[in-house]
Amino acid sequence: MGKIYTRTGDAGQTAMIGGKRVSKSDPRLAAYGEVDELNSMLGLCGSLLEGNPGLDAGLVLEVLARVQAELFRVGAALATPEEVRDQYALPPLEPQALSSLEEAIDRLEAELPKLRNFILPGGHPAAAQLHVARTVCRRAERGLVAVRNDTAEDRFSLQYLNRLSDYLFTAARWVNHRSGRTEKIWKG
Repeated sequence: MGKIYTRTGDAGQTAMIGGKRVSKSDPRLAAYGEVDELNSMLGLCGSLLEGNPGLDAGLVLEVLARVQAELFRVGAALATPEEVRDQYALPPLEPQALSSLEEAIDRLEAELPKLRNFILPGGHPAAAQLHVARTVCRRAERGLVAVRNDTAEDRFSLQYLNRLSDYLFTAARWVNHRSGRTEKIWKG
């Protein structure tokens, strides 16, 4: 493997999959950068959960690991111009990715008290970080809306990010519940 630096981006451009050079301010590049940021944020969430064995967060850690791999697929699709997608054997986001997130939400919600108010993000450090990840996920979702083509793959990625933000919200609530932290109710 060569050096990590190539100097090819020093003038503010980068290559997408297929070699097309674009400005680093290109909206599609921003969108997959937001997906990458979300992926990194999930890594941080996982590290915080692993450091708290009392939470018994194995199910959440398992979902986060799977989601990180799935986000690479979303990012790869965004990094590949539609006109060259057929030339690359990029693995698509599998249809069961969405139903798996919904099942994971249902499992966590089964342990939680019914949500009757808006809650303020915070509580346990891992829960607070999951809330931050949720907001990054919403930003990535908006980035995808801004650049998406009307392809089935882009529509599915959009659904996936929408459901992922629901999962992250639920996981944050679950961590607070498991750790004995009381959710702070928003009093408007």
